[in-house]
Amino acid sequence: MNKIKTALVGFGSVGEKMHAPLISVCKDLELVAVVERSQEKSKGKYPQVQIFKTFEALLASDSVDLIVIVTPNEFHFEQAKTALEHGKHVVVDKPVTLNSAQAIELDNLAKERNLVLSVFQNRRWDGDFRTIQKLLKEKTLGQIVHFESHFDRFRPNIVDNWREKDVPGNGITYDLGTHLVDQTILLLGKPKWVYAEILKQRKGAMADDFFDITLMYEGIKARVTASVMMNAVLPKFLVLGDKGSYSKYGLDVQEKAFKAGQLPEGEDWGMEQPEAWGTLFLEEETVPMPTERGDYRHFYQNVADAISKGSPLSVKMEEAILVLKILEAAFLSNTGGRRVSQEEMNW
Repeated sequence: MNKIKTALVGFGSVGEKMHAPLISVCKDLELVAVVERSQEKSKGKYPQVQIFKTFEALLASDSVDLIVIVTPNEFHFEQAKTALEHGKHVVVDKPVTLNSAQAIELDNLAKERNLVLSVFQNRRWDGDFRTIQKLLKEKTLGQIVHFESHFDRFRPNIVDNWREKDVPGNGITYDLGTHLVDQTILLLGKPKWVYAEILKQRKGAMADDFFDITLMYEGIKARVTASVMMNAVLPKFLVLGDKGSYSKYGLDVQEKAFKAGQLPEGEDWGMEQPEAWGTLFLEEETVPMPTERGDYRHFYQNVADAISKGSPLSVKMEEAILVLKILEAAFLSNTGGRRVSQEEMNW
């Protein structure tokens, strides 16, 4: 089978450190083009790629099958729509668009053209999250009553990054909140209502840098929160059930490996050392809980299989649309200081 010719639009930190390596190790994808407006950094690691200075020039070349969009959030919708109109399969870094109406439009367009459209929700393949999926599937903790997910950092100084500027789609809620809400609905489904506090806590901040979102289910409270002012150590995950609890500290090991420039290869990729495992607090004992292997490589292999074999997508647009509707409810809740229901937002 011929490899799927793939282009990466944007070669910033995430494109360079994560998307490009994952595409390069996928046996069914071939990275052949990169859109870089002002540099040619990608040539250093991927000498085979053709550099395009504009998105329009890439489309005019008609040289690729799959376009991966890793540009600032405000450009996602127009670039994805244009790529689909040119008959290209598309992957968009999360969030897929700035609002659910745009995402619905892209979904309809992809279906009309019989094209693959997916969203890069790599954290579905975090080892700790996969461990929680295993615990819930096996009912180790019994009936779940509380799920809590943190993504805290200590970055008290504002940096020169588009996410920190006064532009559409900025802030931590569209960034980390998209991941945490996606994980929550994957575990628990559609919430009954949402309540949120979304703040700008740093002096001079133009973008939100804190969120605390409650998603309420029948008998289960889910809380997802992130801060850039957290210098204390709190659990990344906390799950409570009527047979016990699970807590886990620290981030998935893949992120550190990507930042260090490691290629996602080998038998040990995504494996966490025992000293970093989470803890099971059961009625009769407290024991370490081995962390499942994390593996972001599954995302791009699934996209390749969807294109070449018609396999079902792991990250579906209806899920991405639901995430955006919940984020829209969160912003509405924060503005009005009230709960926003499933019926009001029609999710």
